[in-house]
Amino acid sequence: MIKSLYVRVVLSYMLAVIIGLISTYYLTIFLLSSIGDKIADRLQNELLQDVTTIQTLFNDNGIVKAKEEMKERSLLDDYDIRLYDASGKLTGEGDEQPSDIYIITDQVVRSVLNGETYRGLEVSPTELVVGIPYEESGERYALFIQISQDKVTAFTSRLIIVALAINLLVGGLIILVAARYIVKPLLGMKAAAVRMAKGEFDIELKWAKRKDELGRLAQSINDMASQLGQLETMRQNFVSNVSHEIQSPLTSISGFSKALQQNGLSEEERIRYLSIIQNESERLSRLSDNLLKLASLDSQHHPFVPQVFDLDEQLRKAVVASEPQWSAKSLEWSLVLPKTKISADEDQLNQVWVNLIGNAIKFTPENGRLGIRIEKHTDLIEVILSDTGVGIPIEERNKVFERFYKVDPSHNKMKAGSGLGLAIVQKIVMRHRGSILLKGNSDGGTTVVVTLPHRNS
Repeated sequence: MIKSLYVRVVLSYMLAVIIGLISTYYLTIFLLSSIGDKIADRLQNELLQDVTTIQTLFNDNGIVKAKEEMKERSLLDDYDIRLYDASGKLTGEGDEQPSDIYIITDQVVRSVLNGETYRGLEVSPTELVVGIPYEESGERYALFIQISQDKVTAFTSRLIIVALAINLLVGGLIILVAARYIVKPLLGMKAAAVRMAKGEFDIELKWAKRKDELGRLAQSINDMASQLGQLETMRQNFVSNVSHEIQSPLTSISGFSKALQQNGLSEEERIRYLSIIQNESERLSRLSDNLLKLASLDSQHHPFVPQVFDLDEQLRKAVVASEPQWSAKSLEWSLVLPKTKISADEDQLNQVWVNLIGNAIKFTPENGRLGIRIEKHTDLIEVILSDTGVGIPIEERNKVFERFYKVDPSHNKMKAGSGLGLAIVQKIVMRHRGSILLKGNSDGGTTVVVTLPHRNS
């Protein structure tokens, strides 16, 4: 199987040349067989007509002046003149360098000197020469008039031109077919690019099954269209989710602000309304802050200041900082944190632990258990955070890192969140050339494994 477009082009060219030469050969033979006799007949008729004229010129003007007359009438360009004397020797009064394409034997010369007329075409269709007896000043001569080499070459050249034209035509047709084979996919890809520029991504180029460069290019365009389609879907979902996340607290703030304007509210109702407005405002602030963080991380210009610090101490501080949340639910902690130093951006990595610990607390019921442990390997450090919460279905585990994605599609406010926390976590871990993985526990909870490069001080 030919997998290279370069090889296909070379083979197409070679095929065009070979077929062109073969077709030229056979078509030339056909032309010679079909029109060769017509050409010979035409030359013979012209020869017989001009022989009478040339004979008259010799009879009227003599040998010397007849040649000048032939030059004036351009007959010397078409015919060679051979003049033999009575002894059968070629004289110098005819053409100085007559063509040798026709062989005139001594026997033929003697027969003409004896008064006979020789017509070579009667001997062979290709022997275009005529011999006539001629007498001047009592001397007998044999005058031979033959088609010149130039005239034969002119007719041959016409046949060669026809053959070359046939070769060019056949080769051109083959190249045209081969070019269509190459150009048609390119035109299709151009049309696909125009469609993608207009925002249409439902594209599936059929040439992707080819094994050459065009096939690989078509497959790349198909993949690009698919990925752009997914990005467009994500963009639309992102806009929809942002609108939902912003509209919901704004609606609450607006509604309760209007409620506060009413007369007759009790102190308890007023405090409750103000509390809701405060909570929704904080929710908007967190959403705005997370969106700004994601935008900064996406821009690749987010500050990244690695330094050496104690990872185990950072994790302990993150657990202590969240004490009000886990104490309120009577959660039990298990910490296995051996002394571990790491070179990383301390602030960004702290954001990772705050988000992961916050999620674990949020989705773990009262009296549940939480655990963090560090496992050190030769080149890697694993931070493993587990809980006994509600767990995440297997089919959802990769999706939770998408922006605004929530396992609970109803956006339940009892577990308020923007759906951006894990997206931020994944971005930060990837900036540290690490990875994050979600697993299920046998008791139904979730285990998060964060893997980071091991860099000791």
